[in-house]
Amino acid sequence: MIKKHILDLIVKENIFLNDQHFLLKLTSETQLPEILPGQFSELYVDNSNTAFLRRPISINFVDRELNELWFLIQIKGEGTLQLGKLVKGDKLNVLIPLGNTFTLPDYPVNNIILIGGGVGAAPLLYWAEYLKSKNINCTILLGARSKAHLLQVCEFEQYGNVIITTEDGSEGEKGFVTDHSVLKTTNFDAVYTCGPTPMMQAVARYAASRSIFCEVSLENTMACGIGACLCCVTDSVDGNICVCTEGPVFNINKLKWQI
Repeated sequence: MIKKHILDLIVKENIFLNDQHFLLKLTSETQLPEILPGQFSELYVDNSNTAFLRRPISINFVDRELNELWFLIQIKGEGTLQLGKLVKGDKLNVLIPLGNTFTLPDYPVNNIILIGGGVGAAPLLYWAEYLKSKNINCTILLGARSKAHLLQVCEFEQYGNVIITTEDGSEGEKGFVTDHSVLKTTNFDAVYTCGPTPMMQAVARYAASRSIFCEVSLENTMACGIGACLCCVTDSVDGNICVCTEGPVFNINKLKWQI
């Protein structure tokens, strides 16, 4: 089991990608601990009279050469609003790393697809980097409402072939990610996805219909991150389990989804 740490990290950059999303890059005076693709962190929100609990944010990327930890964050409420106000040099207290990691199937894989919806694509970037390091071919399917809401396309292009859907057709194919023609024309060995639950369930149905290995990264509210508050419980074939300790990454065969 990877050791958990409570660290005061230093803001290196806080980059707004559009009016709703920002990329928070943190560093440390010492070497960052071991962090695996798919894991998440609990971020402490300072300077707020209403955001009392830490905010669970997935690990977007770890740059070992620069000793940087990235979080791709969408402003949804008071907590994330305050995180968006952080500036270079500020300190941010983080509990890290939490949860499990993406895994490879127990058979050889040559062609994998990652499917991300909106900010849900965040944990897939670090996984894509890992897959490239293992010389595994990776297709990355990104979906968003419009071209303006697409995130980190250039970053993903460093690790695989990026294809796009937008709901309004302003970039790539028009429609939802599960409408993209690549899913009808290409055979994949494994599927990994993160995003809105209906999208992930649709991806799970696609994978199940073709008997393809599929892992999903759930985005349940995880107030504590250590299985104490029970607010992230989800139903599985093994009964009710905490997403923060048993996940957030699950094989679809373990979830009681109607697929």
